[in-house]
Amino acid sequence: MTDNFLLLDEPRRPWLDADSLKEKFFKLSSGVHPDRVHQSGEAEKVAANQRYTELNAAYNCLREPKDRLRHLLELERGNAPKDLRQPPNDLVNLSFEVGRICRDADTLITEAAKATSPLLKVQLFERAQDQIEKISTLRETISNKQTSDLAELKSIDAQWFSDPSNRPALLPRLEIIAAQLGFFARWLQQLQEWQFRLTF
Repeated sequence: MTDNFLLLDEPRRPWLDADSLKEKFFKLSSGVHPDRVHQSGEAEKVAANQRYTELNAAYNCLREPKDRLRHLLELERGNAPKDLRQPPNDLVNLSFEVGRICRDADTLITEAAKATSPLLKVQLFERAQDQIEKISTLRETISNKQTSDLAELKSIDAQWFSDPSNRPALLPRLEIIAAQLGFFARWLQQLQEWQFRLTF
């Protein structure tokens, strides 16, 4: 199994500073970037391209907290984390809310596509504005939860280094945070798409 932390010369940990990681990636990859080796021999080009590809994949994994956590969990446990068997109640409730608001938006869009009356179109436009506002509020709620998880991740990172013997006890919480961050990212993208589709 490839250790992306090792590839980027980073300690194996839950939290990484995005700017420092980016700077390190650019430093490590600058010498093997395809633009730098285009006049080299074929074997050197192939080796440089492979190294650049590995570094790029490692960077893309570690820069996203949810992907970094999944990778960390896989390295620590020796296998990929499984889906949550019992997601927290607030995550389940949020999932229902996202589903409901998306169904409402879909119904509204379907009605708008069939509307021919100018008066009905105006009413649907007003309803769409209300729905857009509801989506914005829900996106803000999800963003706040995402921010809270990232703050907790920083806190866990401090514990990770202060007491290495306690790391196994931190893994279950890291698994939940990784899953939640995955859901939050997916829902935010989904809601943004529905918000855009409602601008008819």
